Amino acid sequence: MPSITIKATTDSKDAHTGSDDVSHSLITFLQSQSQNMLTRLYQKPSACLSIFRLLRPLERQLVMSLLWLDLSIHPSTMAAWVTREGKKPYQDALSALARLHILPPSTTKHSLNPTFKSGLRQAITGGGTSGSFGVVAENDEKHPPPELDALDAYALERWETILYYMVSSGTGQFPAKPSAGVLYLLEKSGLMARIQGALQITSAGFQFLLHPPHVQLWELLLQYLQMAEERRMDLVEVISFLLMLSTTELGKDYLTENLSPTQKAMLEDLRDYGLIKQRTATSRRFSPTRLATTLTSSSPPLPTSAGSGEGSHTQGFIVLETNYRLYAYTDNPLQIAVLNLFVTLKSRFPNLVIGSITRDSVKKALANGITADQIISYLVTHAHPQMRRNKPLLPVTVQDQIRLWELEKNRMKSQEGYLYTAFASQADYEYVLNYAKQLDVVLWENASRRCFFGSLEGHANIRGFIERRQTAGNA
Repeated sequence: MPSITIKATTDSKDAHTGSDDVSHSLITFLQSQSQNMLTRLYQKPSACLSIFRLLRPLERQLVMSLLWLDLSIHPSTMAAWVTREGKKPYQDALSALARLHILPPSTTKHSLNPTFKSGLRQAITGGGTSGSFGVVAENDEKHPPPELDALDAYALERWETILYYMVSSGTGQFPAKPSAGVLYLLEKSGLMARIQGALQITSAGFQFLLHPPHVQLWELLLQYLQMAEERRMDLVEVISFLLMLSTTELGKDYLTENLSPTQKAMLEDLRDYGLIKQRTATSRRFSPTRLATTLTSSSPPLPTSAGSGEGSHTQGFIVLETNYRLYAYTDNPLQIAVLNLFVTLKSRFPNLVIGSITRDSVKKALANGITADQIISYLVTHAHPQMRRNKPLLPVTVQDQIRLWELEKNRMKSQEGYLYTAFASQADYEYVLNYAKQLDVVLWENASRRCFFGSLEGHANIRGFIERRQTAGNA
């Protein structure tokens, strides 16, 4: 009898690209949707295949164990496949599949959602002519499909335009501006905020820059999905189109004729994000870029580059000394712009930038909402391979000083509330104070002056208590 064995993994993947321990962010989003919505989505074989690829390994194993069974299976039979140490992961997998309505919960039988089963079977065997995986355009000698290098360059230019605009905001630089739709998405997602009429990067936006491209892309796309209802777009059509793009072939042209009105309206947005390329806005063909074809895979979404490819995250380029001097072996404008957020840059050579982490540069970053931990995290993430021989990786003196500069900014903390004073007697003061302490709303107290300061949330209860006590005393 087969057994499902759970093994610890040493491969640290990201939550957005299919970690063994954490669900993909799209899976988490789908688990919050209604059964009717998911059933409509599962009618698309490409969506079923893409969602299957995003499941965790144990969840995929359970689906494949049931996919080709024509009859349901009793829960006790399936439970017998599981080793003792695998019981909890097994239950977690069943729960995750139930929330996706792929494997409905039952005490008498286990069988896959028939719509999902049919769609995944069709995706694997290649049956059907629904065009769920896109309709490849015939070769056109006048307008051949773009070369892979051209597609990669286009995707990289569009994506880095967004990132470079984020890091250059509020610095007096004027980089190429993304479209109005992209700017609205950045503001709506909280990655940028309007300060004195101008968009500037937020703390969440800087944290966004620390993530690999896969995570960045899905973070924006999930916000795009959440805006679908606001824009009166069919959410199922939006998700199914994104999942369809993830199954397309890089370097091929696809027809727009079979797309729904919602999906045709998405083409402009996807061009702005660099997911597809069209010769003109009214073209009847589109070419998915590597950003789109790798949406549900672990392959790099961009060609390895100093700016945002996977190589920069694995190799690193920053050397930091104990005297706060920083050497960055890069010539990429995006990485230099990120460093300029918290480093005073002094010299620049063809492949090297030299600067220092100073009190003023860190305080400037803190004023823009960037935290000390985020600065340290960025330095660790992009540390040069030679730095990784050090233990600890970054000089402790530099880490401590960055945190101390942050503490200077946070010396005082304001909090709204009410000051209670002028009590008739010490007994009255202590009686009301003890009541407020029971509510856990006392922020400050001074027994010698018979006064205390309570939070805004507890004022109504304290006022009511005092009024009731006064009424009872008058009676």
